[in-house]
Amino acid sequence: MDQDAFYKEAFSSNIGIFTQQEQGHLQKSTVAIAGLGGAGGIYASTFARLGFGNFHIADFDVFEVKNMNRQAAATVPVLGMQKALVVEEMIHSINPGAMVTTFSEGVTRENIKRFLSGVDIVLDGIDFFTFDARRMLFSVAREMGIFVITAAPVGFGSSMLVFDPKGMSFDEYFDIDDSLSETEKLIRFGFGITPTLLQREYFDPRSIDWKTHCAPSLVTGTLLCANLASATAVKILFNKKVQVAPHSLHCDPYLFKFKKVWIPFGNKNPIQVLKRIIMTRIMIRNGVI
Repeated sequence: MDQDAFYKEAFSSNIGIFTQQEQGHLQKSTVAIAGLGGAGGIYASTFARLGFGNFHIADFDVFEVKNMNRQAAATVPVLGMQKALVVEEMIHSINPGAMVTTFSEGVTRENIKRFLSGVDIVLDGIDFFTFDARRMLFSVAREMGIFVITAAPVGFGSSMLVFDPKGMSFDEYFDIDDSLSETEKLIRFGFGITPTLLQREYFDPRSIDWKTHCAPSLVTGTLLCANLASATAVKILFNKKVQVAPHSLHCDPYLFKFKKVWIPFGNKNPIQVLKRIIMTRIMIRNGVI
C-alpha cells in the first residue's frame, strides 16, 4: 500500500469529526513537541493518531524504570535509550509517512530557532523543574509568532494555558523576571499553572522534592493533558476561537470538577499574590521548601 492510500485508510475514522479538507490541513501541519516524557510522549502519540504529518520533537533524556507509570513510549525494551529516537520510531509506527525532525540534544539556545522553524503550533512537554529551557521556548515562539500550549498533569487531572503570540506573554502571566531564584520561579509557575489548586484535597505537597527535582505524577493526568492540548491545537489550526492567558482550564475527573478560570494580570493579581504567600509559608513551615 502506498503512503497516500495508507494515510487515507489509517485516518478514515477521523472523517465525520474532521472534514476531508480539515484532515488534509492536519496532514500538512507541523507540530513542535518540546520534552517527550509524561505529557510530551502522549502528545506525540495523540498527534500522530490525529494524522499530523510533520513533527519537530526534542528531548535530551533517556528512558528509566521510573518512567513506566506515565510515559507513553516507556517500555522495558527501550530502557536506557534516547527518548527522542524512541518517540520518533513510535510516530513512524503509527504514520510511516510522517516527517519527523529529531533534536536528541533537547531544546537549546543553539537550536531553538531551527526547532521552531516552519512550525504551526508548539506543545510544552518540558519537565516542571527545567524552567530556563521552558522560558526560552515561550520567548522565542512569541518572537516567531507561534501559539504555545502548556498543560500540566496535576494529580488525576490536568490544567492548561494557551499563549497567543499577540497576547499576554509567559513572563507577564507568571510574573517572572531574572532577579528571582530558581525556586521562586518554580513556585510562581506552579501557582500560575494551577491557580484553583483543585488537587489540594488529595495531593500531598510534602511529596515534592525540590532538591532532587522529583514530584508525583499519574498517567491519568498525562492522558488528560493530551486530550486538552490536542483539542485546543486543532481549534487553533482551524482558526477557531480559543481562550488564552490569563484564562486557563482545570479538570480533575477524580473530584468530578471542571473549572474555567480568568485571572486578570496573572500572578500579579492581588488574590493570586496573597494565595501564593500563604501557601509558600505553609510549605516552608512543613519543610517542603
